[in-house]
Amino acid sequence: MHARADAADTATESGTRWPDDIFATLQRFDVRQVPYVPDAGHATLIQRVLESPTMRGIPLTTEEEGVALLAGAWAGGQRGVLLMQSSGVGNCINMLSLIPILRFPFLTLVTMRGEWGEFNPWQVPMGSTTQGVFELSGVKVLRASNAADVPAVLEAAAAQAYNALTPTAVLLSQRLIGAKVFTK
Repeated sequence: MHARADAADTATESGTRWPDDIFATLQRFDVRQVPYVPDAGHATLIQRVLESPTMRGIPLTTEEEGVALLAGAWAGGQRGVLLMQSSGVGNCINMLSLIPILRFPFLTLVTMRGEWGEFNPWQVPMGSTTQGVFELSGVKVLRASNAADVPAVLEAAAAQAYNALTPTAVLLSQRLIGAKVFTK
């Protein structure tokens, strides 16, 4: 017997729609470009971005393209945020070196896998090292473990990234995003 939690169920059960909180904060910070690799955990947020007249969702073939895209967005006078899953962080390691060299604001929202009751063994290695990879690369890490944390954590992260030019990653816990969790 398997039990499954879906992202939509988790958002409804939590009493808040945390993807909507994220979207509202990104609007307040005048974010214009949102590169992403398709991800079920970010599905609601991606849909909101694609429907927005002020934001441009940009699908990527791989996550490291998003780091370069954010540098270009900043050079062109726009703010952006990179959406990815923890398994994609490993693809960005070399590109993260651009951030301190070019001094551009970097904000990424990472849906975590490989932690809370993960069923897919391929997600565990990168999921368990995501925070360390970011920290060793000079990226400040903040974590939202439940829906109530999301507004304050994202507000702090966006302020650090855009105002203080402190590269910042927000890790959205697997439990929060409602990634499929299977048990016997």
